[in-house]
Amino acid sequence: MSFRKALWALVAVVCLVAPAAAQAQGDYLDVYTVKVKPEKLTDFQALTKKFADANRRFNGERWLALESVYGEGNVYQFTSTRKDYADIERANEAEMVAVSKAFGKEAAQKFGQDFDSCLVWSRNELRRRRWDLSRKAPQDPEAYAKFIGESRLLRTTAVHIRPGHVPDFEALMKDVKEVAEKNPNTAPVFVSQVIEGGKGAIFYVSTLRSSMGGFDHNPTTKEILGEEGFKKFQQVSADSVEVADSALYRFSADLSNPPEEVAKVAMDFWHPKATVASASKPKTKTTMEPAAEKEPVKKPQ
Repeated sequence: MSFRKALWALVAVVCLVAPAAAQAQGDYLDVYTVKVKPEKLTDFQALTKKFADANRRFNGERWLALESVYGEGNVYQFTSTRKDYADIERANEAEMVAVSKAFGKEAAQKFGQDFDSCLVWSRNELRRRRWDLSRKAPQDPEAYAKFIGESRLLRTTAVHIRPGHVPDFEALMKDVKEVAEKNPNTAPVFVSQVIEGGKGAIFYVSTLRSSMGGFDHNPTTKEILGEEGFKKFQQVSADSVEVADSALYRFSADLSNPPEEVAKVAMDFWHPKATVASASKPKTKTTMEPAAEKEPVKKPQ
């Protein structure tokens, strides 16, 4: 989602990729993060819902929205996948066309200004998926979509690496990957690296769950690596990592416009209004009913 900067002020899921899935879903994550003014939270949500609806109706941009549960308050993230840099321009154009069709050019400009007035700060990041450092990631596009569609929470840690220590950190993550993938009790862990919009070397290490309970009873790093492996992990981390910031987010379906392959996994969650509307439609009369009972179809006024 790119709805950002001046006219287009508003752009997940984060790092979910194995080689086959990467080819299908894109090599990059376009992430727009905002902090909303507490007194503007209602306005922000209303504007974002309208923006999402416009993109759904006019085949615009696709993204997944998340809101903070633990970490800095009133923070929202909007994440889209990109196959390459050129895809960024294509997505921006589709988004602009959709919003212009929905609101008109002048109203769209006012819409962007209103959205921008709701924010304390915003940040754009382009991240490269590091499936070589990720583990137990989905192995094909269908499994990828199912995993995302069933996820409801994202725990992510931004790891800031000291200058000159990126190779050490990458080697450590590959060692952990090799050991953890042999453990039947470990869950998927996904890694991405900031390549645009960050200060210094930043990696995001993320996990997703379908519920809060999914974060319980997971093997610890020490249990996965063993005593000696854990000592090495601690030493390399102490030498390589400058700071690590963690946060827990909840997926926000009404602020999202997910890819259809993700939405169809759980339509009642991702498109609840569409599901309700479909269920409430009256049954169509069959041709076996008397013609007198059929009412002529009225054109909308």
